[in-house]
Amino acid sequence: MDKQEITPYIEEISALVTSQLQQTVPATWDIPAHLREAMSYSLMAGGKRLRPLLVIAAAEALQGRREAALPVACAVEMVHTYSLIHDDLPAMDDDDYRRGKPTNHKVFGEAMAILAGDALLTHAFYSVVQASRHHGVPAEAALAIVEELSLFAGPSGMVGGQVADMEGEQGLTNLDQLRYIHEHKTGDLIVFCLKAGGRIASATTEQLQALETFGRAIGLAFQIQDDILDLVGDESKLGKKTQSDVKQQKVTYPYFIGLEESRAEVDRLTKQAKEAVSGGVIPQPECLIGIANYLMNRDR
Repeated sequence: MDKQEITPYIEEISALVTSQLQQTVPATWDIPAHLREAMSYSLMAGGKRLRPLLVIAAAEALQGRREAALPVACAVEMVHTYSLIHDDLPAMDDDDYRRGKPTNHKVFGEAMAILAGDALLTHAFYSVVQASRHHGVPAEAALAIVEELSLFAGPSGMVGGQVADMEGEQGLTNLDQLRYIHEHKTGDLIVFCLKAGGRIASATTEQLQALETFGRAIGLAFQIQDDILDLVGDESKLGKKTQSDVKQQKVTYPYFIGLEESRAEVDRLTKQAKEAVSGGVIPQPECLIGIANYLMNRDR
């Protein structure tokens, strides 16, 4: 499936997830208005909706129902959004813009930004449970999804990767250290998405392993592509300044192995991902393969 064929699917899922996120916090709940506004500001700030896309695509690749996957897709987008709000804070990356708009703390202040992130992270687990309560996902599967979200987003996953990035920004000396950061800060949550989609569709152990291999490969490829785009991307498409890694003296894949070798690594990882879900273990892998191709060739 080429870019022209996969783009409508990606746009359809993005629109569906965005619509669902607008109502994921019930209107009847008594929540301080500024908190609700701050949560919505970052959730509705755009973005690729890659992670919810992968949850739904993995479920559908195993002939699972989109409606059952949607609460988990929204949950992972909430976790991702909370991480971005916190990453942008002065104590972390100190960024003024995200996706072309002022960052959350620039609009609502640091305290409210922290609390909005806290609220999104916590509400994500409520959303996961709704897949079981309202869409027939077995309780055992929902429990496994909650456990893996905690694992992949927590200290041994995304948060641990963020800490390694923060502590190592000026002192990384080899590619293995950088790979650790990429695999945990970015890759772990992507692996969660694929496995969660699989669990919603009652995946076998072999299918879950294939989805994890796919996720691990495209997760690293995605981050290497980000490193490349920071050097050669179009600012108007990216919605942020390029050369930021250079200015902040961050080491990247191009720093260690060069631009062309980095591009070759993205190609290799994409091929590995596609092979993992081909050959019959995943009944309908076309959209997953199309997404892998799309991410390899993205310009933002």
